[in-house]
Amino acid sequence: MQQVLTSFLLVFGSLFPIVNPPGSAFMFLAHTRTISHAQRAELAFRVAAYAFLIVNGSLYVGSTVLTLFGVSIPALRVGGGLVIAVAGWRLLNAKTGATDRDTEIETSPEGLKTAAFYPLTMPLTTGPGTIAVTIALGTSQPFAAHAPSLALLGALLAALAISALIYLCFRFADRMEGLMGRALTDALMRLFALLLLCIGVEIIWRGIAEMVHGL
Repeated sequence: MQQVLTSFLLVFGSLFPIVNPPGSAFMFLAHTRTISHAQRAELAFRVAAYAFLIVNGSLYVGSTVLTLFGVSIPALRVGGGLVIAVAGWRLLNAKTGATDRDTEIETSPEGLKTAAFYPLTMPLTTGPGTIAVTIALGTSQPFAAHAPSLALLGALLAALAISALIYLCFRFADRMEGLMGRALTDALMRLFALLLLCIGVEIIWRGIAEMVHGL
């Protein structure tokens, strides 16, 4: 059990500050104000499921995929950081209520399915920053083929816990707005959008620094 707890805390503690389900919920709400609560619940489930797959895929086979395509982690950081920074900038400059064309998503069934992955999962929830951190965990910790089963179980439980938090926070994002009020929700959304922009810039800076250091 100690091995399970150790791997759980390592993965969960590394991912929670980056994914930040409560903060991401406000940005999720900014994109989904025009859909019903039932549609939002279904969308939240899809985002949580995609996030679970992305975390586990990055943890176990992410480094292999990057090697296959000849992409380094610094390059992933720079490219992913740009995507995150652009998403944060758009949300930061969205109109009050965040329902202008920069944040509003397609409300048709197919449009919602598409939006569940991009942009709601990638890059707003489990974006390049999450992928880079998870790949680093996978390459530096024994979670892959040579991992003991208990360590593997702990990592899976951590990914499941993160996904469950994403689902709960996203599904009830409109209820959170009802408790806090529209004005406070908009203010928090812009605060987290600014943080998202800063995270993107930080990821870019780290990627560039790693590239320069590797020369």
